[in-house]
Amino acid sequence: QVQVVESGGGLVQPGGSLRLSCVVSGRTIRGKAIVWYRQAPGKEREWVVGSWMGSDFADSVKGRIRISRDNDKNAVYLQMNNLKPEDTATYYCDFDNYWGQGTQVTVSS
Repeated sequence: QVQVVESGGGLVQPGGSLRLSCVVSGRTIRGKAIVWYRQAPGKEREWVVGSWMGSDFADSVKGRIRISRDNDKNAVYLQMNNLKPEDTATYYCDFDNYWGQGTQVTVSS
């Protein structure tokens, strides 16, 4: 059984940073893509970074986020810097169509 767990969200002031984690259990992430999405209340889901065919970043976050992978921990990390109020959303990672419950990021002004 595959399980995806996002964590690391929280409340941060504009200009602050957070490190989000996506840990997968039940299946190795090696050779598999993980895609990050976010969804703000009342808004459509937005793609942030990653794809099955390659890797890219949304224009809204380019230059402010970095992604890394730890195969030993079966985890992917999303380092977000210089956060803006518009980054406020629930962040989800998608591992081969398996989703977690998301982690809430709130950037206050």
